[in-house]
Amino acid sequence: MNSIGQFAVRISDFDYQLPEELIAQRPLKERDASRMLVINRTTGSFEDQQFISLPDYVQAGDCLVLNNTRVFPARLSGRRIPTGGSVEILLLDEIESGKWQVLARPARRLQTGSRIKFGGSKLTARVVEVLEEGVRIIAFDPCRDVTGIIEQIGETPLPPYIRRVSGAAPEDRDRYQTVYAQQRGAIAAPTAGLHFTPAVLRELKENHVRVAEITLHVGYGTFEPVRVDDIAQHRVLSERFTITREAASVINECRRTGGRVVAVGTTTTRALESSVSEAGEILAANGVADLTITPGYKFRAVDALLTNFHLPRSSLLLLVSAFGGRDLMLGAYRHAVCARYRFYSYGDCMLIL
Repeated sequence: MNSIGQFAVRISDFDYQLPEELIAQRPLKERDASRMLVINRTTGSFEDQQFISLPDYVQAGDCLVLNNTRVFPARLSGRRIPTGGSVEILLLDEIESGKWQVLARPARRLQTGSRIKFGGSKLTARVVEVLEEGVRIIAFDPCRDVTGIIEQIGETPLPPYIRRVSGAAPEDRDRYQTVYAQQRGAIAAPTAGLHFTPAVLRELKENHVRVAEITLHVGYGTFEPVRVDDIAQHRVLSERFTITREAASVINECRRTGGRVVAVGTTTTRALESSVSEAGEILAANGVADLTITPGYKFRAVDALLTNFHLPRSSLLLLVSAFGGRDLMLGAYRHAVCARYRFYSYGDCMLIL
């Protein structure tokens, strides 16, 4: 039993059929050219719009909250020493200086003590601990500028559903990044923000919409599969976030004066809901978001949500279903499929009001 009913809620209740050709493989030429499905939770209505019309739906006095994390090239190709066997490493989290939690492939070949050389660089590392599900702890050997070398040789860590023969393209370094990205540390983009351009942000501000920036470094938990049937047993991995006093003040002033808090993305939503008091006030914090939002959760910080379309049976679909209601959200997804919206990271978006 869980908080929203007599019986356990199953992940199979959050499934939908998606034709593979609707999965966007590349970004549109113009960021703000994407479509936007506007969903009204009060009336249950859908409206097909363009993202460029967002300023028509966000009103003066509202507060648009952005996640300004910056994606770094976290995917590294290397070879095992001395065999030369190829391996791929996805940097997940820097535990301490030079020591990282990583996702390895093929993981079975990397046991404690295994050594790796990355690309044509002088960067090498050794495996110091073996964890479950292909996760390893590696320590980079002393080097003058590990961060700089990673920036040079690393690849943009595109999601696995973006399938290209040649892997990430040079354009991905720019396009798999929001125009307002500042704080390095994410291994995946806060994709709802990919649609924004300086012109759209300028128009919103000219319309007296408040804009606040927070930081949540998107981690592996964002795309980790839900491996349990009963969603009450699922836990999204923790992610680091920062909400400055200035940002908290702007958001709280919006609430006090009757404006709506419009979260751009599920990551922004998770950070805000992880730092809200019982009275609904956002608290400035450098913290860890370990909140798992599933249907039945009562939102205290977010009034409207701009988000991309998410994978079936995913924790992100659970979050938007908690916000908009399962039946309404699955209805919206069916509508989007029939209307040939583009899905996932480089796809279109929805605005849930």
